[in-house]
Parts: sequence; C-alpha cells; structure tokens
Amino acid sequence: MMKTSPIANRRRITMSVTGILAVALAAGATACSSSSSSSASAPTSSAPSSSATSTATGSAASASSSINQENTAAMALAAAVKEVPSLAAKLPANIVSSKQLVIAAQLTQPPDDMYEADGTTPEGFEVALATAIGNELGLKVSYVPGAFDSLITTLQAGRVDVTMSAMNDTLTREKTINFVDYLTDGIGLLVNAGNPDNIQTPTDLCGKSVTAVSGSTQQAYAAELSSTCTKAGKSPVTLILSSTTAQETISLETKRVAAVLNDNITDAYDVATSPSMFSAVNYAPIEPGPYGIGVNKNDPGLLAAIQGGLQDLMNDGTYGKILQDWQLTSVELKSATVNHGTAG
Repeated sequence: MMKTSPIANRRRITMSVTGILAVALAAGATACSSSSSSSASAPTSSAPSSSATSTATGSAASASSSINQENTAAMALAAAVKEVPSLAAKLPANIVSSKQLVIAAQLTQPPDDMYEADGTTPEGFEVALATAIGNELGLKVSYVPGAFDSLITTLQAGRVDVTMSAMNDTLTREKTINFVDYLTDGIGLLVNAGNPDNIQTPTDLCGKSVTAVSGSTQQAYAAELSSTCTKAGKSPVTLILSSTTAQETISLETKRVAAVLNDNITDAYDVATSPSMFSAVNYAPIEPGPYGIGVNKNDPGLLAAIQGGLQDLMNDGTYGKILQDWQLTSVELKSATVNHGTAG
C-alpha cells in the first residue's frame, strides 16, 4: 500500500475551500502554458528558490489542516443520514443479517479514497458517500483494501458486497458486474512541474514512457494511444504499470516516465498538494465517463437498494453537499443511473 512513503503521506494534504479541482487545474495549465510559450525548445528545469520552497512549505502546512475540515464536514453529513426502511427492505438476507456493507477499495486514490494520518482509518469523498448510503440502508460500512486490478475478482468471489474505488463504469466491465453511477470524470495528463518534456497533447507522448494503474481504463487508453502513434509513423508509447497512484507519482518524480495517466480529479489533487513538483496539462478530459459502485449480477436487491439510496441523497442535497465539501461539484451527476457505461 506504500502508506509509509513520503509521497504517499504528502498526497493526503489537500487544498482549502478555494477548491481542489478548479485551482489545481488552473495552476497546472498556467505552468504548462508558460513552459511552451517561453521557448521553441523543451524547457529546462531549475531548482526552486529558497523563497519558493518556503512558500510551498507554508502552503502545505496550511492545507494539511483543511483536509481534516473537509473530511470532518463530509462525514458529519453522512452521519446525519437516517435509515430508510423501504430501501433497507430491498437488501438480501445475508447483508441484513451481517448489518454491514463490505466494500472493496484501493484506499490509495486521493481524493476518492485513502487513509487518514493514522494509516488505518479510511477517508475521502467516496468514503463519506458510502457511509451515507450505508446509513440509509441501516448498515455499517467496512473496507477490504486491495489492488485496483483485484477489486472485481474480490467482488465475484463473495469476499465483499460492492466495489467503490474510482472505477469507471464501462461496457466491458458491465459484462461482468453491474454499476450504480455516482460521478463523471475523464483521463488527465500529469507531468513534472515546468513540463520539461513540453507535453501539450496526448500524441506528444509518442516515443515516451507513461504510467497507469494496472487494470484501469488509463491502461487501456495508453494502448490505444500507442497504436495511434505507430499508425502515424511515430514511435510507440512505453507503458509502465503501477499498483497505486502513489507509485505513479514516484515514477514521475524520479523521471522514469514523462507523464502519469490518471483521473483529472486525482491529477488536480497532486498539483494542489505538490505544486512545486507536478503540473496538469491543459487539455480536455480524455474519454470522460461515469464512476460506478460495482454490484454482482446476482444481487438485484442490493443493486436496487444502493441505486435508491444514492438517488435519495441526490434528491435531498446530501450528495451534492458531500461533493461540495471535497470541492468536486464539477464531476457531479444528477441521477443515479445503472450501467450507463462508456466504451473502454
């Protein structure tokens, strides 16, 4: 899980209520635009000045307390949600008996799901949303952590009730499990601060190395991008698979790769928490699509209960307020759709 990595620890620091997504993407765009306009050749990086380092340190110290405020606010909203008997009545007998909703998740994907500073307590906007849904169903939420590429098999094996961990609802995955969709996001391009390789579009990655989490839609996209490169007579993209998002940023920081392929909101989080280290390329979200809560095909009652619970939270404003607490209203959905996945 890399919970003891300095980068993993740094990744839990977040922006204050000025907003993770808007501010971080703007900062990344500015850094990338500046690097491309200053010279026709690839820019060179330089060591930060002592004043810049001091400013970054001060910003990080200030931001470290705000994650607790955002998480506390979102979890307070979730805790206030009351059980809805009509929804709980839809649950299968085994879950009613256990009184738990067991979730498979990475817990290494901020700001979606991650650990608090104690290294054991889950937090993130997905954790708050799952807790709210659990409360509606009269269930306590618990987690089984695992690698992203193991989440679906863990669900199919019956070790958990659902998956919820920044997983895109795709047509391919829908052949295996069902999804209740709860937000929408696309792939972004994260690069080192100053954009030393002058990456402005995905095809600028032809002939370069990138990293993506194993089993993710970003892995599939990297293969598609590499094919696009070779068809255009360019060198292919070299893909280095990572097991966690923290491992991705380590590969980027150590210049093992030129870019990270991850969700836009995670890229924005990385820029917000480490502005002197990373930039987000100012490019439209790639292959945008919904995130989904994964449910086994043989659990129609659970699927209906979760969809109904999420829709109630959308209707009464709790869902929107949880996203607002985490500064993620730009990825909000208006309805809890089932299996509205995209190709991928």
